[in-house]
Amino acid sequence: MKNLNSYIDHTNLKPNATKQDIIKLCEDAYRYEFASVCVNPSYVHFCKELLGDTSVKVCTVIGFPLGQNTTETKVNETITAYNDGADEFDMVINVSKLKDGDYNYVKNEISKIVNAVNGKTVKVIIETGLLTDEEKALATRLSCEAGANFVKTCTGFSTGVATVKDVEIMKANVTNGVKIKASAGIRTREDALALINAGAERLGTSAGAEIIK
Repeated sequence: MKNLNSYIDHTNLKPNATKQDIIKLCEDAYRYEFASVCVNPSYVHFCKELLGDTSVKVCTVIGFPLGQNTTETKVNETITAYNDGADEFDMVINVSKLKDGDYNYVKNEISKIVNAVNGKTVKVIIETGLLTDEEKALATRLSCEAGANFVKTCTGFSTGVATVKDVEIMKANVTNGVKIKASAGIRTREDALALINAGAERLGTSAGAEIIK
């Protein structure tokens, strides 16, 4: 297994996060050599300035946290973040469309965001806490078919947390080399290792520094 720090997207998506909070996030990510910092779009440019000469990537969220924006809005948000320097994009699917059976809408939206980032990394948040096991499997397959790089469990702003069972369901349904990101409720080293052993190749957590310490 790779070093644990290399799995971590060090995250602060709080609506009341201050610039000082984001500076500390970036400092910790650099100190512990995390994979990325994950921040709201308004902080992408600032983080890129702080981390531009380091190996730490800047990740942002699209359609966060509900996924209910129009596809056009999500694509425009993606393009803005891309132009601000984002390296990775964690987009929230439209769960309502999935539950309505409008699978073409879900797949088309993911595909448009993949096309907008010119080969950069797209992670699709399927919000497992709102889905049945069958819907988790279906959302995973749709994400793979649409060209995503990762399928991700949760936003952390709705019901549900990352679980070993959900990662196993996703792992059984990924194709085309798509990876899995587990996110929400990861607080300890034991949590992290259990999810990695189940198949997660990236972890979203605000407790990255504590886990490594």
